[in-house]
Amino acid sequence: DANGRVTSGRIRPMLSWIVALLAGAVAAALLYGRSPRAAHVLPAMLRFVAVATLVALLLNAPLPAGAPRPPLVALDVSASWLRASDSSALHAALDTALRLGGPDYLFGDTLRAGRRLPPALDDASALASVGDLAAAAGRAVVVITDGELDDGASLGILPSGSRVVQLARRERPDLAVIDVTSPAAVMVNDSFTVRATLRAGAAGSGAGVLTVHIGPRQMRTATLGALAPYGESEVTFTAHPEATEGPTVLRIIATTAGDGEPRNDSVAVPLRLTRAPGAVLVSSAPDLDARTAVAALRGVSALPTRAYFRFGPGRWRAEGTLAPVSESEVVRAVREAPLAVLHGDTALFGSPRNITTHALLLMPAVSTEGDWYTLAPGASPLAASLGGFPIDSLPPISVAPAMPTGDWTALEAHAAGDPRTRAPVLVGWDAPRHIAVLGASGLWRWRARGGVRADAYAALFGALFDWLARVSGDRRGAVPPSGVVRAGERIRWLRGGADSVVTVGLRRDGDAVERRLILTFPGGAGSATSPRLPPGIYRVRQGGGTSMLIVNVSRELLPRRAPALAAPAGAGAIVVSGRGARDAGWIYLLVIVALCAEWLARRRLGQR
Repeated sequence: DANGRVTSGRIRPMLSWIVALLAGAVAAALLYGRSPRAAHVLPAMLRFVAVATLVALLLNAPLPAGAPRPPLVALDVSASWLRASDSSALHAALDTALRLGGPDYLFGDTLRAGRRLPPALDDASALASVGDLAAAAGRAVVVITDGELDDGASLGILPSGSRVVQLARRERPDLAVIDVTSPAAVMVNDSFTVRATLRAGAAGSGAGVLTVHIGPRQMRTATLGALAPYGESEVTFTAHPEATEGPTVLRIIATTAGDGEPRNDSVAVPLRLTRAPGAVLVSSAPDLDARTAVAALRGVSALPTRAYFRFGPGRWRAEGTLAPVSESEVVRAVREAPLAVLHGDTALFGSPRNITTHALLLMPAVSTEGDWYTLAPGASPLAASLGGFPIDSLPPISVAPAMPTGDWTALEAHAAGDPRTRAPVLVGWDAPRHIAVLGASGLWRWRARGGVRADAYAALFGALFDWLARVSGDRRGAVPPSGVVRAGERIRWLRGGADSVVTVGLRRDGDAVERRLILTFPGGAGSATSPRLPPGIYRVRQGGGTSMLIVNVSRELLPRRAPALAAPAGAGAIVVSGRGARDAGWIYLLVIVALCAEWLARRRLGQR
């Protein structure tokens, strides 16, 4: 090392050769050393060589390192090369790979060998598999890419000596619709909010117009200003659907002058229109818990939701518009709703079990304040969804002083400073209908603080509303995603019923053949994933009903800032080009030749 000390790293490889030479010498001495004669020199040397070489094979003794092997050449074949229909950068990348003796491998959404470009470029650009392959082969790698990698951090695991060749594209003005947020289901003639996120490309974008379409009808427009390179803008609409009930398409389209990539100008998501609410939330004491529960109900379920807040005796307002509503209308909505949520005074209209007919969630008012900390969930229908979150380290809540005893308890809490004082927080009953009681306030703090706390809030209410909605009229075994889905991404399905294996049929508009898909929800899991799909509108058919799945163009067509990738990039294990004795075929031949030559020499001496 730097201090002149001898380390064991060089001694250990030499030790195997020392052992092999000693074994050869001992074997020769035992056989020919008892009565040494000049005629025994040749067979003794042959025995020494044979035994020493054989022991070296058994120990796989290292051989001197030969010339380093040339690096592998990996070419990025993701669709981002052809954004704005400019293929010059892709041809330059292929020419670079050919000059380097490759490409040995093509990578995108998969890794495969080949020297020719595929007929269609990939919908992803994953580099991790290249690093694994290079490490297994013990060789450096030259990565040729445009820099827009899905997992750029994988550059750090490439073997030492690797480098990156990053080629730039010719950029043109471009504006893309990145994301759309909207409810999964709304009521006909009800207004709802749509939020669209836009991003400009490396050359910025000009002014234009953004339009909202529901089915074939154009609903709203908004004027867009010019954006700087990679600038983002968020536009919020209030839409008012007037179409007939049933599944339809909500499409956002951005139109700008001189746009260089038209394929990323629109995003579509499925929207289900209905004339009856799927869920009704009524709060006699509206607070932050009630408001966040409404947002959660709309965000995690596919049920069209209405909410009513009470601001005084007989004074009810519809959430959102704050339009006055009569108390009789509120009572009728609660009685008819497939899923009713009562917050505050849950007995305001009488016994909750008597005034409702379907799934019911009670959120009674919590009058006492105190710091209580939730505990890890027990056995319940919600346990699978909550098990992955640090439930016992979330912000404190207040709990109801008295709670009924249900068929199961999904959450408990203990008082601050006294872990022995426990109280149930969420209990439920499975029969004769799904009913749950959530006796806590302050849960809104989980959502407000973001991060894993917000994820735990979404998991709790998502699992709760999903369990309640299973008997609310939606009989589908698997529910397709309602947000933006893109080509190149696996499809995440939510579990709808009790079956762990669900078969669905998918048919893309314009296709004559329906593809069959089997979804598996192992161990009570709340979701399952299926392979990637090409862009298009898919009709989903299953035993519990029909729905719609929309796959948009891949993220490779969306503008994103490509970082300047460092070269050399490899920081992984050092490439070792040395080989062991077992890797050399000539050593096996040497053992055989030495043994045969010794046998011939012994025969000439009259020995066996």
